[in-house]
Amino acid sequence: MRKNSVKNIRVNHEVMRELSEIIRESKDPRIHPLTSIVAVDVATDLKTCKAYVSVLGTEEDRMKTAEGLKSAEGFMRRELAHRLNMRNTPEITFIMDTSIEDAMTMMKKIDEVNGIEH
Repeated sequence: MRKNSVKNIRVNHEVMRELSEIIRESKDPRIHPLTSIVAVDVATDLKTCKAYVSVLGTEEDRMKTAEGLKSAEGFMRRELAHRLNMRNTPEITFIMDTSIEDAMTMMKKIDEVNGIEH
């Protein structure tokens, strides 16, 4: 399977959708309610998966969520295996993504320069 093949794109989308659902159903109090999966990159051999996670909250919320996701990796992989019919269930690595917060900060700075207040 090639990196940008239709199959790889479909697998990435399905894994992202299911991981988002699993996180939403999670009962771990460390995982912030405003946690979302921004992107997923499943390796072509289906052995590993990088899930980029965004948390809208404080730095402390991000740290607690990262800790909660790290401890729930095995559970989430098992749930993913139950929900998706794949030859291999990828080993999940969660990576904190701050691009949404960075964009919001940049927008505030642009508004300050233009004299727009919120």
